[in-house]
Amino acid sequence: MKAIPFTTVHLVCLAAIWTGVDLTAAIVCAVLYVVRMFAITAGYHRYFSHRSYRTSRGFRFFLAALGCTAMQKGPLWWAANHRHHHKYSDTEQDPHSPILRGFWWSHVGWVLADDYNETDWAAIKDWTKYPELVWLNRFYWVPPLILGVVIWLTLGWSALIVGFFVSTVLLFHGTFLVNSICHVFGTRRYQTTDQSRNNWLVAILTLGEGWHNNHHHYQSAACQGFFWWEIDLSYYALKGLEVFGVVWDVRRPPKRLLQENAK
Repeated sequence: MKAIPFTTVHLVCLAAIWTGVDLTAAIVCAVLYVVRMFAITAGYHRYFSHRSYRTSRGFRFFLAALGCTAMQKGPLWWAANHRHHHKYSDTEQDPHSPILRGFWWSHVGWVLADDYNETDWAAIKDWTKYPELVWLNRFYWVPPLILGVVIWLTLGWSALIVGFFVSTVLLFHGTFLVNSICHVFGTRRYQTTDQSRNNWLVAILTLGEGWHNNHHHYQSAACQGFFWWEIDLSYYALKGLEVFGVVWDVRRPPKRLLQENAK
């Protein structure tokens, strides 16, 4: 049953044949891709999964709601599965190892499987004390519904189809590339216990998530590009927010760890 809404979102994009693609729709598509990718990378991943920086309760809820608009389920479901991935990376218990289950499963199959439909509350006990997050995790469809309606009412059909739906599909597959590509193709700077790899192209597409071997070497860092030449746009944005006091205690890996077991 989970395949039905996922497939529907893809099919709706074909309506662009009738609505056309104007400049406004293209701009909305680009902006929503970048903003919502940030919500996934800096919010769902680096904050809710790894707690790599601190922020206020209000901005935390904003990040969670914005992440929901990417239609990748709720923040606590996402974080619980990601923590499970790190705990069992590239073993039989890893939800999406391409090494053991292949490209299709790691890219999208596991998302549609009933095995991972429920939130593993035991894995995210640190967040369950916040009722607004638990509510949002349950009603994760509310933010994207509101966003879609607002775009349609204010900017019309082309902005809805191209701006919202096409950018959502691009977000799906951009995010999923970290699972399916970054354990197979790329370089390994650090000798981790899994097959995580750094892939510069995935890093560009995902605002920094492609430096996956770095991340598996030291998961608690808010940056995944450890060196100046490793572009990490999500981290740059977090440092900007830190300047204005929106976030704080933005963590970097200790200098000694940057060279530890490096190839």
